[in-house]
Amino acid sequence: MPQHIGIVACSAEGAALCYRTVCLEGAQFLGAFDHPEVSLHNHSFARYMRSIDAGDWPGVAELMLSSASKLARAGADFLICPDNTLHQAFPWVVRRSPLPWLHIAEVVAAQAVERGFRTLGITGTRYLLDSEVYPEKLTARGLKYLRPGSTERAEINRIIFEELVCGVFKPAAVACLQGVIARLKEAGCDAVVLGCTEIPLIIDDSNSPLPTLDSTRLLARAALRRATQRSPS
Repeated sequence: MPQHIGIVACSAEGAALCYRTVCLEGAQFLGAFDHPEVSLHNHSFARYMRSIDAGDWPGVAELMLSSASKLARAGADFLICPDNTLHQAFPWVVRRSPLPWLHIAEVVAAQAVERGFRTLGITGTRYLLDSEVYPEKLTARGLKYLRPGSTERAEINRIIFEELVCGVFKPAAVACLQGVIARLKEAGCDAVVLGCTEIPLIIDDSNSPLPTLDSTRLLARAALRRATQRSPS
């Protein structure tokens, strides 16, 4: 039997995309309409944001651990979190977690190496871009990286929190992200990390100036591989 996947959710749009990917792409591993058992738990996004805005990562970890405990009781075998920013709390999470986790940045870094990329542009919330979540995991794999400048980070952050997490998708937001990615390309990047789980809702390989590493779907696919212990047919 496939393992039971537990999803520790934060923002609705990113979590929904991850859940949908697990369910729809499970057929590649298990057959038509089939997928592993999946459970999702979500504390209020507002509760997370209060801790994030205060820089209280141990507080973020407590919320994640609360979800982890509930998912463990529901029978999950391992956990994923389709929210890049929350991974800043991982040092406080993994030491007390009742279940093992997949780390979103490790999944993305592994895919980048597999595809032969060398220098990655990173996009995401200002909290993520100011952190070492991706730099740490990319450097460990021998990858280089670049981050947008402060003005671009602020605008991407605004788009994420005022639009994408609310299910609002505007052409101007697409144009903004395309411009940022184009500048990362000019600076020497050969791929871009879509490091906010909502960015893949408006940017993908069809409209990006660089090949994309879709953190949301890559995490879901890694969970499917772990749950089924095999590659897609």
